[in-house]
Amino acid sequence: MPSDQSTWLISVPQGHDPLGIVQKVANKLTTQAKLPPRNIATLTIPTFKTGTLDSLIALSEELPKQESFFTAAVAKSVETLRNLLNNDPSKLAQHILIDEKSVDAYVLGGWKWKDVRYDTQKSLKELVALLNSEMTAIDNALKAKLNNYNLVKGSLTQMQRKKTGNLSVRSLADVVSKDDFIHDSEYLETLLVAVPKSLNKDWNTSYERISPMVVPRTSSLLASDDEYSLFSVVVFKRVHDEFVQKCRDRKFIVRDFVYSEEEIARQQQELDVAGTTEKELWTELLGFARTNFSESFQILVHLKVIRLFVESVLRYGLPAEYVGLAIKPESKNAKKVFNILQTQFAYLSSKSNPNQSGKSSKDEEFAGEYQTIMDQDFFDFILYEVPWITT
Repeated sequence: MPSDQSTWLISVPQGHDPLGIVQKVANKLTTQAKLPPRNIATLTIPTFKTGTLDSLIALSEELPKQESFFTAAVAKSVETLRNLLNNDPSKLAQHILIDEKSVDAYVLGGWKWKDVRYDTQKSLKELVALLNSEMTAIDNALKAKLNNYNLVKGSLTQMQRKKTGNLSVRSLADVVSKDDFIHDSEYLETLLVAVPKSLNKDWNTSYERISPMVVPRTSSLLASDDEYSLFSVVVFKRVHDEFVQKCRDRKFIVRDFVYSEEEIARQQQELDVAGTTEKELWTELLGFARTNFSESFQILVHLKVIRLFVESVLRYGLPAEYVGLAIKPESKNAKKVFNILQTQFAYLSSKSNPNQSGKSSKDEEFAGEYQTIMDQDFFDFILYEVPWITT
């Protein structure tokens, strides 16, 4: 049974009363399965150039691979939008549109083939190649823009991370000021030490003796957080390395920080530029992914309609005239909908069973050559699914 998390595209031979077929199915689905009428629509399947049997068989083998690629490309656009919008369903719904219409409105609103863009006078192979070329271009362009955005966002995140965390790791540029340091001294320097709060008393009673040449009574508390206190202390430059090592032994962390107004200004400017660039690229990527979704989803549906046609010709033969239906089941009634379809199209069983009796030797030879395809499970009608990628 097909998934109840997809819209079903169905094809059956047209017969003498195509409108009657659609009406009968719609009536039974609405009355017996309680499916809303809006969930059932006619799907116009063009009359393509059928080509040779070998070319149809080749397409039948190729199309599932293309379909997987197309579906993944559409899903990538959706996932990009979802990430950009922080997984907000209401905002996502505003961007998952096809020519400003919802997915349901596009598929179930009287779908028609875009003949101006995809000329049905071309061969099926040419049409598939055109669709594949467009989808590949869309997918590659999205990858490039997404990679560019991620690089900038990653750089911005790295800069912002330096401004977060505890005092043992975060940037101190916005924590300390010029007045906290000794400047232009040939012999002395100010060091910043992150001390675990549980060791504050130990620091205050012992910092002067941690190493020689620590200037007495120069320790000053500059800042604190939940984990660390940040102290400044003045030492002679010549004992810098020894002081750092002795602090490390006591679990005091000497921060590698040299106060420079120019460096602080440069870092802030870089952060501002990165933030502005990230916002600009976010907006650009959002619009691009929205457009990509619209384009790629349409391409996916066009490919599925080609697959419906190819399999219909292989199953039912000529004339290549078929009735198409688009049905969106609901989880509560999907099984009922499927059973109604099976019953309604049971008369196609003789055309759908590749192992029927009474085959000629020519039929058996054909079956032997294409046994892999003919061994697949079939319904009595052709059905392919458009997964609900947007949910």
